[in-house]
Amino acid sequence: MIILSDNDINYSAPYKVRAIGGGRIFFSTDYGVRYMVGFDRDDYTMKITTYQFVIANANNKPSPRDHKVRETIIAIVEDFFEKNNEVMLYICETGDNKQSMRSRLFEYWFNHYDNKHNFTFLSSSVKDEDGIINYATLISRNDNPNLSKAIKEFGDTVELLNSKPTDK
Repeated sequence: MIILSDNDINYSAPYKVRAIGGGRIFFSTDYGVRYMVGFDRDDYTMKITTYQFVIANANNKPSPRDHKVRETIIAIVEDFFEKNNEVMLYICETGDNKQSMRSRLFEYWFNHYDNKHNFTFLSSSVKDEDGIINYATLISRNDNPNLSKAIKEFGDTVELLNSKPTDK
């Protein structure tokens, strides 16, 4: 079970967050955009304990560039890693063909994060059977005892998904 504290997150997040249970956090922006952020246990992608990180625009309202969203997301992720030394996967949603933009934005956020040196951040892309490019990022604290396993498993999974079946 994921442990998150909206009180701890609110200490550093510019937007007030509210825990809604099940590893989920909710917040609204100055522009009326409502976000649901959460962590879902992933029992399919990797064998080690992994949590998929989800950022959802709950009311599908256009979101202007808002540095307070970035800072709030970072506060949520920091709380996750302070309380749970687990592996996090961020897989960009593909339904609107904006997955490339989401991946670049998330990577930009991480690259400008002051404590990035405490983490391992690996990004990759995989083309599915329909030709859609999916973006995935693995993030883990550097002191995670399963870090080397996670890196190998992530690399092996990406390689397997990117390999095309051979004709016999």
